[in-house]
Amino acid sequence: MKNIENQETFEQAIQGDRVVVMFSADWCPDCRVIEPVLPRIEADYPEVEFLYADRDQFIDVCKQYDIFGIPSFIGFKDGEEIERFADRNRKTEEEITEFLDRYLAK
Repeated sequence: MKNIENQETFEQAIQGDRVVVMFSADWCPDCRVIEPVLPRIEADYPEVEFLYADRDQFIDVCKQYDIFGIPSFIGFKDGEEIERFADRNRKTEEEITEFLDRYLAK
């Protein structure tokens, strides 16, 4: 998963055809729980570009997109939000793949 470095990179990245941004943080225990399954999920969805945004570095973006809990995922297409999986709860592999399936169906 590629790290987004700054606001400009974020704005450019979400302009892609199929982009999912994972909002997370190094200190987040629920984020660490899903880390082992992320490479498998990425491999299962090669049509999606997966990006990582550190919540603390992108606090203004999180406010803009109403990200109040992590880990959270937003799917973009051509700069527009298409689907989201954003809440304060721990995520499972099954829930993430269900989100991705909904996103790709749109």
